[in-house]
Amino acid sequence: MLSLQWIQLRCPVCDTTLESMTVVRDDSASEAESTARSVMAAGLLPYLVHVCPRCGYAGSIDAFAEEVFLTAEVRDRVWSELAPTLAPSVRMPWLMLTAPGSEKYEGAAKVADWRNADALTVGDLWFCAARCALDEGDHEAERYYARFAARWFTLAFERDDVDPESRAGLAFGLGELWLHIGHLRRAAGWFRQVAHEVVDPEAQRFLIEAAALRVAIEPGA
Repeated sequence: MLSLQWIQLRCPVCDTTLESMTVVRDDSASEAESTARSVMAAGLLPYLVHVCPRCGYAGSIDAFAEEVFLTAEVRDRVWSELAPTLAPSVRMPWLMLTAPGSEKYEGAAKVADWRNADALTVGDLWFCAARCALDEGDHEAERYYARFAARWFTLAFERDDVDPESRAGLAFGLGELWLHIGHLRRAAGWFRQVAHEVVDPEAQRFLIEAAALRVAIEPGA
């Protein structure tokens, strides 16, 4: 079973000690129950990212670890870009969640980018921002964040940051993202790419078949 728990974190930018809610798994829960998909289904995704109420620094619990090193450039960007916008929205500690999850993940994605995280990591954060926006009923923001996610996942693809076994799945995911955004031609292009990225035709047959069905969304494809 998944539940929420208060934790204390120290901000590596301004040294503020903050309290935040996070998702925890009790001893009876299985590993499957604590996957990102399960967290999403439970509506707990916003609680996997934390924000400093003073400077707006944002990220997962790991981003607040004692050993985290931040360059002067990252610190300056946090103060100039996140302190005026994201930080004020989390300055009400008596509420379990103040800033919308989408905004928290947007801040975390920016911080990860500034810290030179790999493209898949940044893309995942933008994707979570889009998912939170969907849960918040803000469809315009959802498409906005989804575009960022698609661009970062594409960058990961182009940089060969994705292991061979995962490339077909990522290509299919990119097709789904662009389809959801409403860009049919880009979606069809990624669905066609799936067949070229498959490394085990038998094990990945479901991807091949699903992608072939999706290609029909593009007129004349």
